[in-house]
Amino acid sequence: MDVEYAGVTWLSIPEVADQLGLTVTKVHQLRRERQLIALRTEEGMRVPADFLDDTGVVKHLPGVLTLLADGGFGDEDSVRWLYTPDDSLPGTPIAALRANRGTEVKRRAQASAL
Repeated sequence: MDVEYAGVTWLSIPEVADQLGLTVTKVHQLRRERQLIALRTEEGMRVPADFLDDTGVVKHLPGVLTLLADGGFGDEDSVRWLYTPDDSLPGTPIAALRANRGTEVKRRAQASAL
């Protein structure tokens, strides 16, 4: 993993399935639908634990991922963007999403994807 992901907790697909109470197949479907993204590592596909909360996938994350993808961002670029500090939020976009500030993050995603 890149140094920019220092401190990020990564979950395997089976761990994500367990946390969400879903099958592994359903987690793969969520990935195909861009409700979640994962990065390939030496250990296999991994999802940042920050993408999940007590209720499932963090609210507004799928919409932000769609905006970024529509702007040409790949999975690695999207994860990097979500973990890059933004002084206008302040903090990282993923932290803002977890704090239920999805509208602000979506605006930044739209601007970044132009």
